[in-house]
Order: sequence, then structure tokens, then C-alpha cells
Amino acid sequence: MPIKVSVVIPVYNPGPYIEDCVASLLRQSLPGDEFEAIFVDDGSTDETPERLDRLAAEHPHMHVVHQEGSGWSGKPRNVGIAAAKGEYIQFVDNDDWLGDEALERMYNYGVKHDADVVVGKMAGKGRPVPRELFRKNRPYANVENAPLIDSLTPHKMFRKAFLDQHDLRYMEGRRRLEDHVFVTEAYLRAENVSVLSDYVCYYHVKREDASNAGFQRFEPVGYFRNLREALDVVEELTEPGPLRDRLFRRWLRNEMVERMRGRRLLKLPADYRREMFDEIHKVVVERFGPGVAAGLQTTQRIVADLIVAGRLADVEEFARWESGIKASGVLESLGWENGRLTIGFTAECTSGGEPVAYRREGEKDLLVPPLPQASLDAIAQLGADSTAPPAQSKVDLVVRERTTAAEFFQPVEFTRERAAVKGRQGHVRHVLRGTSRIDPLSAANGAGLDAGVWDVFVRITSCGWTKDTRLGSVRSEAASRGRAAAVVGPPARLVLPYWTDPHGNLSLDVDQYAGRTACEFAGLTPADVAVSSDPGRLTVALPLHVLGESEATLKLTHTATGRSVDLPATLTARVEGRAELSTALPLGEPGDGRWRLGLILPPNHSGEPVALPLALDVPPHGEAEVRRLDAVATDLAAKDPGRRGPASRRAGPTFLRRVAGRLRRALNK
Repeated sequence: MPIKVSVVIPVYNPGPYIEDCVASLLRQSLPGDEFEAIFVDDGSTDETPERLDRLAAEHPHMHVVHQEGSGWSGKPRNVGIAAAKGEYIQFVDNDDWLGDEALERMYNYGVKHDADVVVGKMAGKGRPVPRELFRKNRPYANVENAPLIDSLTPHKMFRKAFLDQHDLRYMEGRRRLEDHVFVTEAYLRAENVSVLSDYVCYYHVKREDASNAGFQRFEPVGYFRNLREALDVVEELTEPGPLRDRLFRRWLRNEMVERMRGRRLLKLPADYRREMFDEIHKVVVERFGPGVAAGLQTTQRIVADLIVAGRLADVEEFARWESGIKASGVLESLGWENGRLTIGFTAECTSGGEPVAYRREGEKDLLVPPLPQASLDAIAQLGADSTAPPAQSKVDLVVRERTTAAEFFQPVEFTRERAAVKGRQGHVRHVLRGTSRIDPLSAANGAGLDAGVWDVFVRITSCGWTKDTRLGSVRSEAASRGRAAAVVGPPARLVLPYWTDPHGNLSLDVDQYAGRTACEFAGLTPADVAVSSDPGRLTVALPLHVLGESEATLKLTHTATGRSVDLPATLTARVEGRAELSTALPLGEPGDGRWRLGLILPPNHSGEPVALPLALDVPPHGEAEVRRLDAVATDLAAKDPGRRGPASRRAGPTFLRRVAGRLRRALNK
């Protein structure tokens, strides 16, 4: 069978960090006879060569090439390209891994849209990855209609015939940014690039010991010499003008200005800081015209202008102030509406714990940071544009899965408001007021959220800052009251918003991943349970949002014998935030004992019930009772205190003896 995808993995002394990469390849949904993995061992001196040889012996689609060390990843990747038999080639680093369906999805997406390059959504575990690029699927992308230039790492899928047609290969030898040169040329020569954003294809991982090559300190002269080679590719394949300026702006912003900002700059030793600044200054002056910096945001333009002027001391002063910039958010409202979690919030940037203030001059808002006068004078003399139009600010709401770091934008409607600054006449704040509606069935770029814990973030983009903050630690009473679990679907999904401990931020437990559901029912009392004799039914009022009706199961377990019976039940929406669980009771004769109540909510693949703090007690003679199980209730309430009520509720003896008999008959079936 023809090979669809060849996965090329350059390898050098990864030690145990290669195991996740190997495991992800063995888990691929694409059949093993439709792809191959080519590990190119670049002179490893640890146990990796033997580990890979064993792997290749056990799995015929796993191959190993051993070679003398070349010093960097370029040559191993080129060797992998030469050996590849697949229609497409996917590059993977030896300490990263793929999503289980990555190869199948990316290949099919590439074939469907006739793509020369397929870019799969990335998640960064301790490493930055592009965000805006993966806001949505982009089946027909190029450098003009999509922010492709933000993603220049090699971890993509390339059509092999396309690479051969243009003789696209990586620069070899010990060097930096060979991937920038390769990927930039691929983007500019490709007939089509497809961006797949509704599934996390690639996990970009920072090792626990931070020994990834990309985290090692580089020598500035060589680094920026290599960066110029990427700029050369842009100059060769584009005409002077707005497009070239926009592409160049990526390197000015990411590789130069951002290195000269905030804590990233201040943590560098003084001598290294100076060496870095000098090399950046040379590139900016030599290669970039005024149109490149003109498209930067306010703070980025200020730093770029100071770099051009050679004013490192003022850059450092500006970095000290910027290091205190943070995002803040207030959760104003929370509640379920038609199966969607509606979140209302306000957000703004702060400095030193106070809102960032802008000086009003006519119709303009100016950013005037509290710097030493000498630095302010320098910025003014350079003519740096400190205008901060509110219209350029925006806010997003993002959900991020805690284990995998998968991240998805949620729809947001927001307004921009100017607000007065207390004690500072003539100054205003920029406040962003937003509403987001999370649909668990489509929140992952059209797909449903996977089971897991999803943390909720607000992301502010303003004045050249992009800042995230958790939402919920500061919240209104209305937001606190609006929190409730919900069953949404079909297909049925259980979503539990909760406050983290100890910070009180908002997170979503999807499909009982964190096992927090029992806490939601800790406040149930016998008053929430009702039984009826005609027909025999048991109902429980639950603090649960349900849209229409949903199936569930009530599990009754006899405490003495351990036997249990599963009773099919229906969840029906009642008043807002409350649902009624109703089940028919089985027929039978009178009996006695205690039955614990448990609830199985969809989806529940294990079949394990959520323990309710209630039991049905039926004595041999006298009245039966629905009773709180204090031991269970106390344990659950300690985690998430709920409302308390009567300890027991008595029911008529005749009917409850009949109920117990029905249960007994069912248990003995």
C-alpha cells in the first residue's frame, strides 16, 4: 500500500523524553501500513540508538538511520527527506508528540484542499505557540490572507513532490533559524497552505530540565546573521511594498522588539543584554525601512524607535515599567442559557496594581508611562507615536485544557469604554466589557470539548500587550449564584463550572473528569426526595441545569448485602438551575434495610455512580424514612459546603413497605 505520510524525527540524546514521541506515533489512528516514521539519530551518545533499534525491530513501519553528529537538526531532516517514501512529510522533534489522530486528519485535510503545506493546530506545554493563526480552520491560506508568518517552526506537513520541485532543503551545520529559512520559502512558493485548527495535532513541549535546543542561550552575532538569511528569502520572493514590510515586521516584533521588553530583557546579564541590543540595532538600521515599524502597536513602536536611536538605557527603563503590566478581569455574571454557559465580564490592563491611565489630549488618548523625565524626553525627541486608540484594543475569552494545554477561542461580544481615573484629572482608563457564550458541543472550533478540566482565561490585546488573566477570583454575587452543573446535548455531556481552590478561579469539569460532581449534590436533604404510590415513582430535585430531558440512572445499593439495582431515570428541566430526576420503582413484596442512593449521569463510561448523601431506610415495622447519610454528607460538604435541611423525611409505612418490597424483588432478579 502506498505510504501516505513519512514522519521525520531528528534525534540527539533525548533520553527518556523521546518516549512520549514514540508512544504518540504508535497510537496514530492512521494505519501502520499507511505511514512510516524515520528517526535520524545524529550521533547520540546516550541509550537512544539501542532504544530506536529495538523499536524498529518490533514495528516494521518504524525506521532508524544512524549518522555521525552534524551539530544541529538541518542535516538529519534532510536525510529524512531523502529516505521518505510518503506523499507528505511531517517533521516532529524528538521531545514533542502528536495528537492521536494528527496524521490522519492532516493528510486528509491536505488532500482535500490540494495543499502543499498543512499546518496543524499546536498546543504549547511550557512553550509559546501561535494563537491567532489557529483561531479558525483556514483551508486556503497564504501569507497575505492569514498570519502564517507567525508560525515558522518546522512542525508541519509538506508535500514531498513540492519539496523536490523547488529543491527545498534545510541549511546544515550548527546554526540557528534554519527552520525560518525553510518554512518562509515554503510559504512563499506554495500554491496553497491549509491550516487545521479544530484538533490539536502537535504538542510543543518544554523539557522539565529546559534542555531543549531552543531554550539554550545563543550567540547574538551568529543568531542575527542567520536571521538575515530568512530576510534574504523574503526579499528574493516578494516585491518592495506593504506585503514585504508586513512579513519583515514579524522578525522585528518577535525576534527583536520582544527580546527588549519587560522581564525578558531585565533577566539577562548586563553584558549579554548590551551585545544583544547592539546586534538588533544593526539589523534594524540595515534592513528595515520606516514602513516595517509603522505597523507595530504603541509600546512596540516606542521600543523600536529607541532601538533605532541606540538608546539601551531608555529601553531598560521602559522594560522596568512594562514588567508590571498585567491583565485584570471581573466576572460579572454566569449562568446557563439554552445549553450554553453565558459569561459576562469586564477587563482592563493594570500597572503596579492600578489601572493603566491614558492622558486625554483633544480626541487622542496618549500612553505616558511614569518613566524618569530623561527617558520621556528621549521618547518625545524621537517623535515616537504614543497614541493609544481604544479601537485597537480587543478582548478574547479562551478555554485551555489543563493537562494537554489545548486552547480554543470562544465567541465574544464586547464594547470599549473610557472610564475616569480616580484622582487623575484629564486621564482615562480603557475598560473592555464582554459577554461570551460557551457551547460545550462546539467550543473546540466546531467540535465538542474533550473530557478534562478546562480553565477559563480572559486575553487582552492592547497597546502592544497581549496579557492573559484567569477569571472568577473577583466576581459579583450574581456570578456566584449563577454557577450550576449542566447536562447538555445530544450527545449528552456533563459540564460542571467550579471555583478552583484556593484562588477561586472559574474552571469547567467536562464529563466528570475531575470527579467533582458529588460536591454539587452535598447539600441534598430528604426534603428534595418525593415518593408516590400511584404509580410507584421516586423523584429527586437536583441542582442541575437540563435543556429539555435527558436520560440518567438511579443506582440503589443495599448496605448490608452490597447488592444493587440500576433504575432507568429521566432528568427533566424545572425551574432555572434545577432539574427533577424521576424513576419508576420496581414491583415486589415488603422488605427491610437501607439503600444508598447513587446517580449515574451521562456520559459515564465506567458506570460508577455519583454518591448522593441520601438513603432509603425501611425497618421491619413502622415508618420508613429518607435519611441523610451524615458521614457521606459531611465529607462532601467539607469540599464544597451546600445548603442543609432536615436530617430525615418520613413517609407512610404502608407505601414504603411496598417500595422496599419492590426493591427487594428487583435485587433478587
